[in-house]
Amino acid sequence: MDDRARPTVGRAPAGRRRAVGRGLLFAAAPIALWYAVLVGIGIALGGPLAEMVEGTEDGLASTLDSSRTPRWDAVSQAVSVTANTMAIVATALVLGLVLRVVVGRWLESFVLWAGVAIQSTVFLLTTLVVSRDRPDVEQLDPAPPTSSFPSGHTGAAAALYLGLAAVLAGRIRRPWLRFVVVAVLVLVPLAVGLSRLYRGMHHPTDVAFGLLNGIVAVSIARFATVGGARVKRPTRRAPPP
Repeated sequence: MDDRARPTVGRAPAGRRRAVGRGLLFAAAPIALWYAVLVGIGIALGGPLAEMVEGTEDGLASTLDSSRTPRWDAVSQAVSVTANTMAIVATALVLGLVLRVVVGRWLESFVLWAGVAIQSTVFLLTTLVVSRDRPDVEQLDPAPPTSSFPSGHTGAAAALYLGLAAVLAGRIRRPWLRFVVVAVLVLVPLAVGLSRLYRGMHHPTDVAFGLLNGIVAVSIARFATVGGARVKRPTRRAPPP
């Protein structure tokens, strides 16, 4: 039997898997580049640029410290807890499984999980190199033995909820519903960042670059998975007349 006449069942999915694998491999370069940039910024903020930013950032930290109330202490704690490591991992796992059931494929789930994983990896590797003290105010949460730069809570929330917003934005057809869902998901990491500032755990630049770390992680994840899964199918020749 001629090989060209054999059925091609299963070849396309295998091609897509290989394409996704190539996308993940190619993602290593932008991840390494972003990691180098983030480390450089963190070292600069803790060294040469320290005197330039400390005055403004310390003033904001002192203002937030003096304006604390029991009500906002409780609200900020509730918001901050949603971005703890276990909460992020559990939420990402559940949301990924729900997307698999609703959409009927794993691609969207992989985008979500890859963004969270990339953010966490870059964050942990950055804290091993960068050493920046936390604000000189009362801290309402136990300070982990990591650098204040960048904010891990803000980055994790950004990677998870902005990744989910990117996935849902292409699935929701009604414009008003798409706007509402995306707006709510975007507000979550912003609320987490504000709660970390309020609780004295980070400087504003820590939160800003934590948020940026999550955004970059989501962008790389989409490039590695969605872009890699677009396999070019061979063109079929038209039958002779």
